[in-house]
Amino acid sequence: MSLNYNGKNIVLAKKLRKNATRQENHLWYDFLSKYEIRFQRQKAIGNFIADFYCHKAKLIIEIDGSQHFTEQGKKKDAFRTEILEGYDLKVIRIDNKQINENFRGVCEYIDMVVKTSI
Repeated sequence: MSLNYNGKNIVLAKKLRKNATRQENHLWYDFLSKYEIRFQRQKAIGNFIADFYCHKAKLIIEIDGSQHFTEQGKKKDAFRTEILEGYDLKVIRIDNKQINENFRGVCEYIDMVVKTSI
């Protein structure tokens, strides 16, 4: 099953891949790009761009920086998650601090979520 997406987001997704945060790059290059089940980064889905997406597990991983912890950021994320879950996808959120301080634990958590989702 192919997911619908806003074609206008493709250019932005490519730009986001080239300008990824340090934490996104760390997770991608040191774990997800080599993971046994394929992930895509900066995947256009609906009107959004997911940080990481695994089709087989129907999983979206969002990496959250400080802007996600404001009241406005929390509301925006809740709305976004609700819409994405409407595509029958699971959304997990991991903050930058977790990646910086417990990278191995983050990778183990992602692995567990993927394996229980497929």
